[in-house]
Amino acid sequence: MEQGIFPYIWRHSRREQLTVLMIVLASLPFYFMSLSLPKTIVNEAIEGKSFEYADDTAPALKITLPAPDAWSDGSGQWVLFDGFELERTGFLFAMSFVFLGLVCINGLFKFQINTMKGRMGERLLRRLRYQLVDRVLRFHPTQFRRVKQSEVATMVTSEVEPLGGFIGDAYVQPAFLGGQALTALLFIVVQSVWLGMVAIAVVLIQSFLIPRLRVPILQLGKQRQLAARDLAGKIGEIVDGAAAIHVHDTSNYERSDITRRLGIIYRIRYELYRRKFFVKFLNNFLGQFTPFLFYIIGGYFAIQGTMDVGSVVAALLAYNQLPAPVRDLINWDQQRLDVQIKYEQVIQQFNPDNILDDALQQPSDGPPEPLGGDLTFANVSVVDDTGARLLDHVSFTAPLHESVAVVGDSGSGKEFLGMALARLIEPSTGRITIGEKDLSRLPESVTGRRLGYAAQDSVVFPGSIRDNVLYGLKHQPIAAPAPDAMDERQRQFEEIEIARSGNAPFDFDADWVDYEALGLSTADDVDQRILDTFQMVDLADDVFAYGLRGIIDVEENAHLADLILEARRKLRGQMADAQIAQLIEPFDPHLYNRNATVAQNLMFGTPLDDRLKTDALASNAYMLQTIRGAGLEQTLIDMGYELAETMVELFRDIPPDHPFFDQFSFIAADELPLYQDLLMRTPLSDGRVYLDAISGEDHERFLTLPFNYIEARHRLDLVNEDMQEKLLSARRLFRQNLPGELNDAVAFFDPETYNRAATIQDNVLMGRIAYGQPRAQEQVRLVARNILREIGLELEIFRVGLEFQVGSAGRRLTGAQRQKLGVARALIKNPDYLVVNLALAALDQGSQGKILQQVLEARDDKGVFWIVARPSMSIGFDRVLVMDGGRLVEQGMPEDLANRKSEFEKLKAYG
Repeated sequence: MEQGIFPYIWRHSRREQLTVLMIVLASLPFYFMSLSLPKTIVNEAIEGKSFEYADDTAPALKITLPAPDAWSDGSGQWVLFDGFELERTGFLFAMSFVFLGLVCINGLFKFQINTMKGRMGERLLRRLRYQLVDRVLRFHPTQFRRVKQSEVATMVTSEVEPLGGFIGDAYVQPAFLGGQALTALLFIVVQSVWLGMVAIAVVLIQSFLIPRLRVPILQLGKQRQLAARDLAGKIGEIVDGAAAIHVHDTSNYERSDITRRLGIIYRIRYELYRRKFFVKFLNNFLGQFTPFLFYIIGGYFAIQGTMDVGSVVAALLAYNQLPAPVRDLINWDQQRLDVQIKYEQVIQQFNPDNILDDALQQPSDGPPEPLGGDLTFANVSVVDDTGARLLDHVSFTAPLHESVAVVGDSGSGKEFLGMALARLIEPSTGRITIGEKDLSRLPESVTGRRLGYAAQDSVVFPGSIRDNVLYGLKHQPIAAPAPDAMDERQRQFEEIEIARSGNAPFDFDADWVDYEALGLSTADDVDQRILDTFQMVDLADDVFAYGLRGIIDVEENAHLADLILEARRKLRGQMADAQIAQLIEPFDPHLYNRNATVAQNLMFGTPLDDRLKTDALASNAYMLQTIRGAGLEQTLIDMGYELAETMVELFRDIPPDHPFFDQFSFIAADELPLYQDLLMRTPLSDGRVYLDAISGEDHERFLTLPFNYIEARHRLDLVNEDMQEKLLSARRLFRQNLPGELNDAVAFFDPETYNRAATIQDNVLMGRIAYGQPRAQEQVRLVARNILREIGLELEIFRVGLEFQVGSAGRRLTGAQRQKLGVARALIKNPDYLVVNLALAALDQGSQGKILQQVLEARDDKGVFWIVARPSMSIGFDRVLVMDGGRLVEQGMPEDLANRKSEFEKLKAYG
């Protein structure tokens, strides 16, 4: 990238810059005429110099140019247009409307110039941001150890933002403003040489003094930017290290660091504002001082008769238009210096010495040739930027079809072999070859397809599980997007802008999945391949569970909803089995469900929005009307009082973080004192709450508690048979009298229809899993899965689970799930060579061994390079490499190494 902002702008926008400059030049004559016309209106029309008598006329819109006497009638003017003869009033109106027309013309010129500048600036800003991100993608992996992601993000988004405003102004603004300023100065000189000299002198003082006073301001701005960048990096560190901060009680230490950094920024900004406003004061003073001189000098000349009033007024009007261009030119010069500094700072950060060659990331014309031959490490050493030797003269050769296990203790350097093979670190000496090909020179279109890599810190991107597992297959667009993905005119416009902005010509909405690499012809079979791969890494059950907890769009998946209803009917048929019947209590319109909350029993449905959420029911007018109509208000308030009393008594002396709060309490630990005060101030009458004496807020608090009560779980015997009948009566009233505005607020339970607000599992069960039954959740899930498999819905539910959103950095998944997903992402590509670098470290030894054996069996004809956690896991591999201190100390078949005293046997003894 260009080191200076001006060469960069000129290279990528010279055609647009020249076009705007031509428009600027075309606007100057109109600007000059708008300055000259007020003089004509004052002298000719208002003072009447051309109208000595009442019936005199004068030519309006007469156009002349200076010309030699030989080309004119001796007047020194060349008449282009004689104009229209008008009397005095008509002349005034005509000139005034001409002035209005010039104002409109000049305004349109400004509008067009500013629009073109803005578009040009945004286009180049888009190009610059793309190039910066493009360079981030070309950073060598080791470079990311030296930069912070928050700082990189800040530079790409915030720090280059001012460049977008300047890019359009880089060449156009000085030409436009300079042209306006020179035109105004020329006009003033034409009116009076003395006034012109005064104006020029003040402009020169401003141009010399103000930029020099602003140099310290620019330096302070640079310091502010660096301090803000450091603050952004520190905030990123706090977010990433939040767990460690809480564990070690260092939050106050971090607060003090933030306070220190904010203090630095405050001092910089205060000094910056102090200097900036002094310069602004001085600039404004000089701008207002010039009219003072105009009034004195121009007024004196007018009194002496050497200058007419119209010329003085015109000069003043012209000067009133002069400060803005001059001020903006000075601001432009400051902005130029500021932007140049910002540009150089940013480019410096995005121009590391070891940036990857752009050719390595170019898309391929077709599928790359399969890798073959031997994997060879030839005297490979790796030294990091601190001088530490990670690998020390490692040499070995292994056929690509072999399975290789790498063993060693925690400081052996075994993981660096995998990183070197994945090109995450590069050899300082020696080289790595596959067949006859130097690994460092292979383009990513080859390594990304033919090599698979998974590590214990595999990255999980925000999005769905499907997005993440197929991420390694998205090399380049395979098929065009759906026709309705974007309006055709908008698409054409975007294609033009992409080309002019130098962005990647790839359509993000296209289908990117490389089905050929999967051995598939269409997308329909992808999910089955994902299921097979997830079964290999022991992740299929977890995804199926996510699918059971998923909610589907019934309109788009009507057939699936019908099949789930069929599964519900099959489950009902199996509930004749007493063992299954005791696990599930189905929803029955005529029975109270003891394993559901009071709120669920009252509504007998699932809320579709916040209006009928459990926490909002106590304040919902229709729910209050329903429970009063059923005669339940006093009963539920008394129940709430009893629950509050019981909770306060039971949990008063229990620590706030005790698990009993989550399991049994209706009241959060921090709300216990509030309910204690509530109980003390609540009046009772005959042991019951006196409704007329409690406030609306207290009424709502008491009523909220019973809505969350589950008889089978909490076992306080508060919902007896009489209470159940009243609640069933309230259920009927709730549904019968539901107002029209709440029709879309609840999806009622119905044994024969699909509940669109409930999960798939809830729709299959149409009931609640019984509390108190051992392993009830697991047993019910197994029964449901068997039924769904019998109907042929296992893959469909799995598809729903694939849409589970994993959250930022996959934080909604467990550590083990993230590692399994990383291995699955490498496996699904079906690479020629698979590298697994301690990728399952979060799993227990048994689980690791199970997945390892399943992967080896599935890849019996393709090579595997597995850095294992324990030497015992290397059994079954064709070759074992033993690492110690960054050196390869032994290699051979596991059986051969086991039959002799070796480092391998020593490691097995300890591992």
